[in-house]
Amino acid sequence: MKSLLAFAALATSAAAAFAQAQVSGDVVKVDKPAARITLKHAEVKTYDMPAMTGAYKVRDPALLDKVQPGDHVQFTLDRVSNQYTITQIEVQK
Repeated sequence: MKSLLAFAALATSAAAAFAQAQVSGDVVKVDKPAARITLKHAEVKTYDMPAMTGAYKVRDPALLDKVQPGDHVQFTLDRVSNQYTITQIEVQK
């Protein structure tokens, strides 16, 4: 029984580690020196996060070259080292 509970906990944490969310939102601010972007976005059910405006780290600072304030975007939000991080972002036309 103890092994089964340990396996269940491991499986749950492994699933959370691979969870990513596809989210739409609007760019509010781009901070290239800090490699951060502020987005006003829809609810993120994957992370039980309400619709809000938040500043997020980007995994690759080059992603910030694609966007500017006012752009409507689709982005991938992931938890990297216990921090919400944007791993992909695309401007929507």
